[in-house]
Amino acid sequence: MTASSPSALDLMDQWQPPPKKRGPRGCVMLALLVVGALVAGAVWVVVSLNDREPVPVKPVFTVPALSPAPRSAIPGDAGPLPAEPAKDAWIAKVSENTDIPSRALRAYVNAAATAPARCDITWATIAGIGRTESQHARHDGSRAGEDGVVTPPIIGIPLDGSPGVMAVVDTDKGALDGDAKWDRAVGPMQFLPATWKRYGVRASDDGAAPDPQNIDDAAMTTARYMCARGGDLGKPNGWWTAVLTYNNSTQYGQEVFSNADAYGKAALKPEPAPAPR
Repeated sequence: MTASSPSALDLMDQWQPPPKKRGPRGCVMLALLVVGALVAGAVWVVVSLNDREPVPVKPVFTVPALSPAPRSAIPGDAGPLPAEPAKDAWIAKVSENTDIPSRALRAYVNAAATAPARCDITWATIAGIGRTESQHARHDGSRAGEDGVVTPPIIGIPLDGSPGVMAVVDTDKGALDGDAKWDRAVGPMQFLPATWKRYGVRASDDGAAPDPQNIDDAAMTTARYMCARGGDLGKPNGWWTAVLTYNNSTQYGQEVFSNADAYGKAALKPEPAPAPR
């Protein structure tokens, strides 16, 4: 690469893939539709054969679509980070209210807690990115284990210059994405290899290299990256600048905004009063 060539990080900032070409996110929507159809059919068969009422299924968390103008606002308050003695109970409650897996939610909370105070990034914003990028590490049947490692690994589409996709020639000899010809976004937060090399951080102190397929490392790197690019995320200009580094698209920013706002509201929702006896 010559000195005048754009960096892979700059290419990521400019990349605007259409919804149909987006890797994990687009595949997740298709997978949900297919699985939904199969589950619906299976439930109908069970009921018709056994003459039983179907077991109620918890509805998927609904995110109202918001359309703020870029740099005009930030998502609503997400509340204070939970204190350590009550963290487990808080995570269990918010996970139940938002459909964020508890293991991913813990990673988001810890990432926000370790970010510089001047950055003012919230766990809900990190979660908003995680939902859009990989449905919180659940893309295509993947999941984050208790050790934080996501299996199977999440790897995006090749950035090969096909219609609607920017061409990004391999920068890591396929070390992170398994592709020695083109770069691909990797992990639950979908980092390009060059960006990961620059910003990747290990969440634990075990001395291992940062792993984009580890939900803790990925969430903490997201916080580090967004704080570095946006500065003060407590202000509209900083929040939008940081989010748009993931995808320079107003639609993308509005989706992350909607996610973060809905998560904050759900976390602050008071517990229902117990029914009278």
